[in-house]
Formats: sequence, structure tokens, C-alpha cells
Amino acid sequence: MNTMTSLHTLEAPTIRYEEARSALVDEVWRGLGERPRSLVPWMFYDAEGSRLFEEITTLPEYYPARLERQLLEQYASNIITGIGTDPSRPLRILELGAGTAAKTGILLRAAARLRDQIVYLPIDVSADALDLACESIGDMLPSVLLEPTVANYVSDPPALRWFEGTTLAMYIGTSIGNFAPQSACAILRNLRSELRRGDALLLGTDMAKDESILVRAYDDSAGVTAAFNLNILSRLNRELGANFDTGRFRHIARWNRADCRMEMHLRSTCDQCVDIPEADMTVQFASGETIHTENRYKFSRETLCALLDRAGFAIDRVWTDPLSWYSLTLAIVR
Repeated sequence: MNTMTSLHTLEAPTIRYEEARSALVDEVWRGLGERPRSLVPWMFYDAEGSRLFEEITTLPEYYPARLERQLLEQYASNIITGIGTDPSRPLRILELGAGTAAKTGILLRAAARLRDQIVYLPIDVSADALDLACESIGDMLPSVLLEPTVANYVSDPPALRWFEGTTLAMYIGTSIGNFAPQSACAILRNLRSELRRGDALLLGTDMAKDESILVRAYDDSAGVTAAFNLNILSRLNRELGANFDTGRFRHIARWNRADCRMEMHLRSTCDQCVDIPEADMTVQFASGETIHTENRYKFSRETLCALLDRAGFAIDRVWTDPLSWYSLTLAIVR
């Protein structure tokens, strides 16, 4: 029997339109009302932003998605057996920032081969992305029970219902690298508080490497990452009535060696004034002034171990590519 559950009919917490709009307004006031200007990365992921990000993951310069897919294809069965081999024990796979779950199906297929009962709980800020994820997974694996939840897991940590089985929490796609070390630790600690002994975390991390490789990955020759970055302004135009002229901003990707992170900025190419009516706000930009939109922290083995230890996890196994550019880490709750 097909147990797919529609996102629109599932009785699960959702972000109402008013709450989403209020969150946008709050972040605009926080980020654009002060200098240096900034906006938070979750604002990228409306329907258009999610589509553009999926396109980024197919680009030749963007190695993290390619390497992560290869690792999942090679080690999916090892990951599932790493959290228990009893096929009768139910398995819940929770995914933070699931998006369209383009790579998650690889792991779910392995789980369906090895376990009798599978629940997939994708969490994301984009209802459109979750609709696509549920449609794809439901068609591919009709025996998997789907429990999608629209939520901002950063501001509203997931509250998990009791589950008679094992939970594998997934946080892949380098998403943990969006956050400064203290915030990254807080996210994982919040997640750890909802898990029990015997549960586990699968964490995807991009490892530190040559600057030229990193810059190309975040400033591709086709301009897709630039369009993704600029879409954050287009979203404010659509949802808050702003009048950003995206042609007057330029995408900037740069390596911050001191903090071991890639940064994305939007640089104003001229003096300009932007109105944001729904936020009751006017912002003056000087030529050359930037909006800091995203960080992508890169890890060493030492910083990865320290992060997981502080968050209450113990590393069980690590899988990496031959050049050690990207890692999937299975960590158990301790």
C-alpha cells in the first residue's frame, strides 16, 4: 500500500504565511538596519531559490554535491547497518534542511532493503521543496511513511514525537557550514536533546582545501550561484514589496582564511536607495557597500571532532573521498 502522506494534509506543524512574513521583516530590520549589512541564509530558499540551489548542485565546479552523492552511493548500506542490523526494528530518518531530498533517496533505498519499517521525516523552510521531496520519495519508495514538516529548525528546534525504533538524523549537503562554530554546536545540541541512546547523526562536511578550488565552487562560470545569491533580493521584492534593482548588485565570493570559511556577499555597484514598504524601511547603500549573505565554514578532522564532542555525539565512522575533500561522518548519541 502506498503510505505517502501529502504535505498539505499532514497534521504537522507548519509556518503560516503571516509567520513567514514576520520572520522576513524581523531579519530585514536586524540585518539591513545595521552595518555591516547582512541577511541570513535561510532567506535564500523560496521556490526559486530552492530551484537554483538544485541547479548549483549539478555544476562541474560545485564538487560537494558530487562527492557526497558518490559517498552515499558507495556506503549507504554501511551507514544503515552502522545503526543496527535488526530488520524488524523500525527506522526513522530525520533530515534537517531536506530541500527536495535529491540525494536522500539513495540512503532510503538502502534502508528499505535492510529494514522492514521506514519513516522519513524531512524538515525544511520551503513547503514547495518538501512537496517535490515527498512526490519523488513517494513514487520511488511507496512503502516509506512520509512525515514532512515545514519549519525553521534553527529558530524552532524540532520537537520529535516518541518513536518505537531507532532514529538516524541527517544533516548533509554541507549545511552545518552555514553557521559559526557556536551556532553550529547549538543546532546539533538541540537536535541531540531530541534523540535517545542508540540514535545517530549522519553529518556532511566540506573539508578545508586550496583557495582556488573553493572560490570556483562558489562563483561558477555559468553564473548560477550569482543568480542564487541575487534571488534573496528578488524574494524581498516579491514578498515585502521592496524595489531592489538586482542589476545594481554584484555577487562576490571570497575566502576568509582566518576564519576558515567561504563568504558570499552582494556588493552595491553605486550609491542607491532601496524602499522596503512591508517592513516600513528605507535603506541607503553606498557604492561598494556589501550585504553579507552566507558563510560556508570548512572543517579539519580536529575541528569536526571538537564540534561533535561538544554537541554530545561520539564519532563512530568517517567516509571520505580519495582526496579527503568531503566527509560523511556517522556519530552516535552519547
